[in-house]
Amino acid sequence: MRFDHFIERFNGPLLALSNAPYRGGLTKANGFFFMMVHKNYAGDYKADCRAFELDHRLKNFVGFMTAAEVGKVLSIARSGSVTAYVTAGITNPAVAGDVPPPWAPGTINIALVVDEGLTVGAMANVIMTATEAKTYTLLRLGYNATGTTSDGIGVFAPEGEVEWAGTATELGVSIGRAVRNALKESIEKWERTR
Repeated sequence: MRFDHFIERFNGPLLALSNAPYRGGLTKANGFFFMMVHKNYAGDYKADCRAFELDHRLKNFVGFMTAAEVGKVLSIARSGSVTAYVTAGITNPAVAGDVPPPWAPGTINIALVVDEGLTVGAMANVIMTATEAKTYTLLRLGYNATGTTSDGIGVFAPEGEVEWAGTATELGVSIGRAVRNALKESIEKWERTR
């Protein structure tokens, strides 16, 4: 597979919570995209994501960026009601709380689509559980890191009544499994491209 972007369209608008560079924060989204940029990218990311959205006739999409070749590293895993979409590039591993190494391009993007209706608090809990699963996967694969210096994460779900998504819940177990499986596969793909 060789392509420079990935677009996921939803059947209807979902509640979105993310740190994505384009339409990040708490919003409603019709989908999301992973957009590849050059490894030395220093452009106007909001304008470039907006242009991507217009070029592909998208509206109200959340946009993530990566220097990894999307078609080579994209991995998708499902567990229970959770689907994880991951692109990984790990040229700049870092440990939260340590002084970061000199900047280099590399990003782990994780987008989670949850079929269950969640509260905003539960969406924050999803991000916490997914981050724990990401860190565990990195350590398990031999990376002395909690992530990279530019990771992106987002959760997309219908608005609903589910309040918890931590590791003690069935939903949390599904989040952990989906993230671990997709991230492991994506990292292995990325390692083969180096």
